[in-house]
Amino acid sequence: MRRGDIVVVAAPGDYGKPRPAVVVQADALTESGIASVILCLLSSTLVEAPLIRLTVELTSENGLRQLSQIMVDKLFAVSHERITGVIGRINDEQLLRLNRMLAFVVGIG
Repeated sequence: MRRGDIVVVAAPGDYGKPRPAVVVQADALTESGIASVILCLLSSTLVEAPLIRLTVELTSENGLRQLSQIMVDKLFAVSHERITGVIGRINDEQLLRLNRMLAFVVGIG
């Protein structure tokens, strides 16, 4: 797994059904062998929230089945065991937009 990969995960709590999420932690953390990974959930319920939701079209590269939005305001950490696999990857432009949204959401941008 690396930053920008789309994985399938059963998140804890209200978002517990298996769903896609994007890896947002630095690759160096993943490579260090820590037991968890930081993700943003995706949803097929689309809302007009351009500062915190990034729309991702269906492509063969991302592996999504429906038009979806990355819920940048839904950051969470989960153990690697809860991730069932990598299904695809967002493109470089989307990753740049995600980075900017993350900076806004966590108050460093």
